[in-house]
Amino acid sequence: MTQAKQNYHHGGLRPALIAAGLDLIKNRAADDLSLREVARHVGVSATAIYRHFPDKQALLFALCEAGAADMAALQQAAVDKAGGGEPGFQAAGRAYIYFALANPGLYRLMMATKASADHYDANASAMEGPMRILRGCVASVLPGNASPLQHKVTGLHAWSMVHGISMLMLDGLVAPDGEVIDALVQMPIERSLRGTKFPQDEGL
Repeated sequence: MTQAKQNYHHGGLRPALIAAGLDLIKNRAADDLSLREVARHVGVSATAIYRHFPDKQALLFALCEAGAADMAALQQAAVDKAGGGEPGFQAAGRAYIYFALANPGLYRLMMATKASADHYDANASAMEGPMRILRGCVASVLPGNASPLQHKVTGLHAWSMVHGISMLMLDGLVAPDGEVIDALVQMPIERSLRGTKFPQDEGL
């Protein structure tokens, strides 16, 4: 009996399938991944995988959730190591970019997965962990009287920056450069702390 089948009898097949999917999709497009390939990678029949994932989309969403959890763990560790505040915000941004560069296929899948609500505000989307950390970082650098709109715009500014530079680097349009990354992750914070004025946010 293979180790994979032993794990399956003890309820370990689902996490094994997710781990296999993460390994297979790390540097490739989601369209190239099949349930049969994942099953072969683990060493089980194609029938077995359908007991845990009714279709490919179900598996892909599980991969997104796992990827987001890994990204959030890296970001939180970076924030904690930096001591929070502005350094923590910058560290979270760097961790985001380096995760994307290390996992191009998975990152593209995470960004392509549709959410049932706004990713930034949703607590049930696949990106819940990274977005929760982003909101916390924003709250740590803005003044206590900052409006809800200022919180959201600062967060979206930061997210659009790290996502944009990640995609430019993944697409080969900008060479990965640690100095550039370090400089870029400071920009959303500096703008927010300069006291950027926002329109009234009544009703938000």
